Amino acid sequence: MEVSELEIPDVKLIRPKRFCDARGYFEQTWQQQEYTAAGIDAAFVQDNYSRSEKGVLRGLHYQLRQPQAKLVSVVEGAVYDVAVDLRRSSPHFGKWVGCELSAQNGYQLFTPRGFAHGFMVLSERAVFCYKCDNFYAPGDEYAVLWNDPNLAITWAKDVTPIVSDKDASAPLLSNVGVAQLFE
Repeated sequence: MEVSELEIPDVKLIRPKRFCDARGYFEQTWQQQEYTAAGIDAAFVQDNYSRSEKGVLRGLHYQLRQPQAKLVSVVEGAVYDVAVDLRRSSPHFGKWVGCELSAQNGYQLFTPRGFAHGFMVLSERAVFCYKCDNFYAPGDEYAVLWNDPNLAITWAKDVTPIVSDKDASAPLLSNVGVAQLFE
């Protein structure tokens, strides 16, 4: 596999090796020793899948008391995936990185603890999967507004976002209290 650091070095883009022939392809999507050697030393405890239609935008979500590192990928369709640094002590606080993940390119994105995460579906539908290193905690859900003008995330311009009421009413990062951010 090939691992690249993005503009925020703790977020990593992974390109697993894909072995193709006339029958299709094979790729390994997780092998603990190889990922640990690449600097991804997370003990994943939960796998999640979501299926969404074109334009669905989920995010920007995070858990504070039970933070989650995530390894995300797409098994059907394509998404634009975004991670926002919410670590107050980070030189990258309030900055974001994004990349296209698709079934075709097979890329994965590793987002460590301390980040908000979201994605927008670019294809007619997408099946998005992610490994988490901590359990989902319903009482520990937080969000930052997906279109916060100070973040200026460049979501797909040719796709109309479909956002839940909850995500549409999330606060701007500047309105998130210090107690709701990471050290």
